[in-house]
Amino acid sequence: MKKLILATAIAASFVSTVARAEDAKPDNELSFNAAVVSDYRYRGLTQTRFDPALQVGADYTHNPTGLYAGTWLTNIKWIKDAGTLAGSDTKGNVEWDIYGGKRGDIGGGFTYDVGGLYYYYPGNSLDKVAKNANTFELYGQVGYGPAYFKYSQALTNLFGTPNSKYSQYFDLGANIETYYGVMLGLHLGHQSVRGNPNQLSYTDWKIGLSKTFDEAAGITLGVAYVGTDLKDGVSTTPASDGSKNVGKNGFVFSISKTF
Repeated sequence: MKKLILATAIAASFVSTVARAEDAKPDNELSFNAAVVSDYRYRGLTQTRFDPALQVGADYTHNPTGLYAGTWLTNIKWIKDAGTLAGSDTKGNVEWDIYGGKRGDIGGGFTYDVGGLYYYYPGNSLDKVAKNANTFELYGQVGYGPAYFKYSQALTNLFGTPNSKYSQYFDLGANIETYYGVMLGLHLGHQSVRGNPNQLSYTDWKIGLSKTFDEAAGITLGVAYVGTDLKDGVSTTPASDGSKNVGKNGFVFSISKTF
C-alpha cells in the first residue's frame, strides 16, 4: 500500500514554454493560453484519473534579454486519490505553476533555457499520508534545431514523496515540422526518485501530432500517444475506479489556443 501511495504522489503537473521565431519582436511580449485535454498527463502519469482537464496560463517575455516569467493552472485529482489509497481524506484539486528563467542562443545553432518552476497546490493536505505536495525544481535545457535535452532537479521533496529531495528528471525530445504545418513531437523521459530508486523511478514516452489552424482563429488540435514502463498494480487509482495503472499507455487529445 505504501508503494501505491508514493507512486501516485509523484504525479504532478506539466508546463511547457516554447521559444517562437518571428521576423520582428516587441521589447516586451505578453501572451495567454487556454486548453482542454482529454486526460492531463505529466511525465507519463495521469493527474486527473483519465478525466478531462481545463488549463489556462500566461507568459511574459522580455525579448532583448530573453528573461521570461509565467504562470499556469489546471484541475487535478491525484492528491485526493493518494489519500483514498491510504484511507484518508486528502484535499487539493488545483495545481498552480509559477516559473521564470532566461533563454537565448549559445552560438553554432545551439540554444539554452534555464530557470525555476514552483508547483503549488493550494490548500493541499497530502501531508496526512506523505509530505506536502508543493515542489520546487530548477531546470536547464540545451537545444539544437528541433531537438533538445532538458534536466530538472527538485530542491524539495518531489510532489509529496518523503526523503526525495534532489530527485532528477531527464527529458530528451524533438518538435519537428512535417507536411502541411503538422508538428511531430517526440519525447523520452526518465524520473529518478532519490531515496526510492527501485520503487518509484520509471521511464515515460510520448509521440504526438499537432496542427494550428489560422483560418479557425489560431486554434491548435493535438493527439498524443503516451506511456510508461510502470507495471500494472505498481501505481493505481482508487479501487472504486477499477484500480487502473496511472501510467498505462493511452491517447490524449487536446484543443488549445494562444492569444
